[in-house]
Amino acid sequence: MASFEVIGGHPLKGEIVPQGAKNEALQILCAVLLTSEPVTISNIPDIRDVNKLIELLRDMGVKVGKLATDTYRFQADAVNLDYLDSEQFVAQGRALRGSVMILGPMLARFGKCQLPKPGGDKIGRRPMDTHFLGLEKLGGKLTLEGTDFYRIKAENGLRGTYMLLDEASVTGTANIVMAAVLAQGTTTIYNAACEPYLQQLCKMLVRMGAKINGIGSNLLTIEGVESLGGTEHRMLPDMIEIGSFIGLAAMTGSEITIKDCQVPELGIIPDTFRKLGIQLEVRGDDIYVPAQDHYEIATYLDGSILTVSDHTWPGLTPDLLSIVLVVAIQAKGTVLIHQKMFESRLFFVDKLIDMGAQITLCDPHRAIVIGLDKRNALRGISMTSPDIRAGVALLIAALSADGRSVIDNVEQIDRGYQFIDKRLNALGAQIRRL
Repeated sequence: MASFEVIGGHPLKGEIVPQGAKNEALQILCAVLLTSEPVTISNIPDIRDVNKLIELLRDMGVKVGKLATDTYRFQADAVNLDYLDSEQFVAQGRALRGSVMILGPMLARFGKCQLPKPGGDKIGRRPMDTHFLGLEKLGGKLTLEGTDFYRIKAENGLRGTYMLLDEASVTGTANIVMAAVLAQGTTTIYNAACEPYLQQLCKMLVRMGAKINGIGSNLLTIEGVESLGGTEHRMLPDMIEIGSFIGLAAMTGSEITIKDCQVPELGIIPDTFRKLGIQLEVRGDDIYVPAQDHYEIATYLDGSILTVSDHTWPGLTPDLLSIVLVVAIQAKGTVLIHQKMFESRLFFVDKLIDMGAQITLCDPHRAIVIGLDKRNALRGISMTSPDIRAGVALLIAALSADGRSVIDNVEQIDRGYQFIDKRLNALGAQIRRL
């Protein structure tokens, strides 16, 4: 198990370029299974989860060619369906949450797929009902073997239908959309997710020949086509990294310019950090965060305590709440953090309390942060990363703290952040991989 040794208390300075979006990559890469023609994808992040998915596709028989550091060409013209019965496939599927998104493309194109219950972060219950209910409405027949192995078939093909999703699941919507584009007839999906990553997927599918209306809304109408062709696609920068770098700059009193942010795709993320008192300037497509010795949390108009909560798009992504919570530690004022979607994502606050933060965990979903206003620095401690986003939040806390911190299980961080130690060290951080 790898660890980071962090010597905190050093302000950073310079420019940093966000990686390609992990959450988009997991959808886009699975979409290559929908066609036998070449698909070229650029701005792919070099991170563990994405690399594992590329390895899975290659082992399934997809031809994979690396054209540049972040650019690959895929061609799924010889997919080996027998590989799905192998022990290696079962092991790969269990290790990677994103593997669930092969279901829709495989069912649409080949009429069947199977998958063990995928793994991923331990952040609470993450049911896959939306995926399966949607695919069943299109004509898939699901069987469960044991408690965690799924088989789904569409022996008579998929047929378009109307569906109201039980939740606006991003990955669930992506799976259903990828199945519906090759279904017979019209599919209408209401309460669809509309995150930028899902919009990117839909736009890519349209370039491949799909007929999708309502992109960017929660009502998608899809006219099925017989086949899809190849295309080229460039992924968005990762909005979670961008938010993490904004928070890092504020927490450590650093001057950082975040390059090539695709600012119009960030939604309310910049304004959420502004509510915490963080100054930031949009300069073209870059975000400049000046060094700040002080930032103050806003209140509501009646003076009551600000609440920051996650919500489906265009609300705040839940992946940034850990960052918001950490940044609030050194603000002036008080904020209530309400994590609605996952019941275990706030359980890392005990480490922050050990570092000197003033946080009250109200229940599994809510925490009150009373800001220190930078009167007292956090102190370095030894801790363990429980998941990707909490791991980076703890790294930000360690970089702002006095003294030495050790963060264990940083393989979790590697799953979502590309060479984060080397990139931050280039700005002046002191992070050593043990």
